[in-house]
Amino acid sequence: MVKSRRVQVLLILVVLSFLLIHFLPCSNNAHVEEKPSPIHILILSSWRSGSSFTGQIFSQHPSVFYLMEPAWHVWVKMYQNSAKVLHMAVRDLVRSVFLCDMSVFDAYMSSQKKKSDLFQWETSRALCSPPACDSFSRSDIITAGNCKTICGKYPFSKVEEACKTYSHVAIKEVRFFDLKVLYPLLTDPSLNLKIIHLVRDPRAVFRSRENTMADLKRDSNIVVGSQRTKGEMGPYNTMQVICKSHVEIYKAGSQAIPSFLKDRYLLVRYEDIVRDPLARAAQMYRFAELHFTPELQKWVHNITHGKGHGAQAFDIGSRDALRVSQAWRKTLPFQKIEKVQSVCKDAMDLLGYRLVQSEEEQKNMSLDLLFAQNSS
Repeated sequence: MVKSRRVQVLLILVVLSFLLIHFLPCSNNAHVEEKPSPIHILILSSWRSGSSFTGQIFSQHPSVFYLMEPAWHVWVKMYQNSAKVLHMAVRDLVRSVFLCDMSVFDAYMSSQKKKSDLFQWETSRALCSPPACDSFSRSDIITAGNCKTICGKYPFSKVEEACKTYSHVAIKEVRFFDLKVLYPLLTDPSLNLKIIHLVRDPRAVFRSRENTMADLKRDSNIVVGSQRTKGEMGPYNTMQVICKSHVEIYKAGSQAIPSFLKDRYLLVRYEDIVRDPLARAAQMYRFAELHFTPELQKWVHNITHGKGHGAQAFDIGSRDALRVSQAWRKTLPFQKIEKVQSVCKDAMDLLGYRLVQSEEEQKNMSLDLLFAQNSS
């Protein structure tokens, strides 16, 4: 009898142990929702290529924490170095921002810094809504002007606090000239990085750079060296480096693809965005795993179908985007067009921009013919 009882007790203990081992952890975990890993988006471009507008397509999305050109701080602090030398510092800063570690800015900004000390902070909807600013709703479309007026006095700590609450972190950057520099980020297990490579017709870029030359002087000096920015060929020397970098980035991203780049690189031409803004915005959102809400569709349509001329650097107000994108055809002398085409021929051929052969052709060529080589 005693032996039978012992056997029963042992059996009960075994059953209880089995239940504890196999079912208790499940019941504990059932109440813990694992937070999905953030998606990181790098909009990779060059100055005057429509990147500020493209950045806004992501900034205005309620799921995205966005910063515009955070590496500006690196270049301002270390302006005596070349772009190549600064690549590593820029990459490290970008990685830290993607991980919402804003202590990286301590090396480049004052210890008394505020949120408003960040370069172009007001272009980030995430820094203009809770928890970074309480004056707007997180779902609002927020203009930079309204944000700058109301949201500037918050502490810098709000930048990191806000970043950690978003499912997507997006950065627009113009200070990378080699995709291989980003390979360590693409293979970093703590990141889920997708790259949107934005390009624009070099002739349009050149014309826009002429209009904002003073704003770009320091950057141009870093890109090609102060001596090579001087004289008549200075602007063309800068364009040559920029165009060459686009060729190398495109080849690395689409032609000799390492396995870790598969489905993580997307080439987008600015001209295609302004020709069909809704379709291209939808394409970029799908790539970034974002939902294209009706409110955002309306905003994209309105901001690309306005009457503005887009004359100011970093101006992202409503404009006739298609007309602005083609302004170079009527304002840039053919002699300059020839020089740009000469230094950027490889980029134009590869990216699908047709060369203009004469002044007459410049005036009369239709928009479709300009991109007939690689229209999409």
